[in-house]
Amino acid sequence: LPFSHLSLGKKQPTVLVICGPDQNGSIGLVCARHLRMFEYEPTIYHPKRSPHSLHQDFTVQCEKMDIPFLSYLPTEVQLINDAYNLVIDAMLGPEADCANIKEPYSGILVTLKQVKIPIASVDVPSGWDVEEPSQEGINPEVLISLTAPKKCAMSFSGKHFLAGRFLPYDIQKKYELNLPDYPGTDCLIEL
Repeated sequence: LPFSHLSLGKKQPTVLVICGPDQNGSIGLVCARHLRMFEYEPTIYHPKRSPHSLHQDFTVQCEKMDIPFLSYLPTEVQLINDAYNLVIDAMLGPEADCANIKEPYSGILVTLKQVKIPIASVDVPSGWDVEEPSQEGINPEVLISLTAPKKCAMSFSGKHFLAGRFLPYDIQKKYELNLPDYPGTDCLIEL
C-alpha cells in the first residue's frame, strides 16, 4: 500500500475513507475493502450513495465485511484527528465540476482542509479541477493517480503514486502518455 511511508503500521490501523457519489466513490469502497483484507480498520463516510448497481454491490461487500459506515462526518475536526490515522479522499474525482460543488461535499471540503492527519487522494484531490489545482481544494500528502496522471498532478508537491498498469498500448501511444515501467508484477509505482 502506498501509505507505508506515512508510518501507518498495524498498531495505528484506523483509516477514514470518504466516498463520493460517482466513480471515485466506487474506488473508495474498493479501497476500504482492500484495507480490511490487509488488516487495517477502515470506516466509510458515504453521504450520497449512487443508484448504479456496481456501486451498490461494492457497498454491500463492505457491509458484509463489517466495515462501519458513518451516518455523519463530525465537524469537530479534533474528533477526526483523534479517531483516525489517515483519510482516504475518494470524494470528488475527475468527473466533478469543481466550480459548482454542492452540499454535503462543500462542507466536507471545509472539514478536510482543517484535519491534521495525512490525507491520501484518489486520482484527483477533491476540489481540484482535473486540468489544474485549486485553492478551494484540499492539499493531500499523497496522490494516487489511476491509469495515468491527470494534468493537475503536475502541480502536486507531495508523494505521488501511479496505480494500474492496464492501459492498452494503442491508447498510451495515441495520447503520448509515456507511462513508466512498473517493477516486476507491481501495479503501483512512485513517480
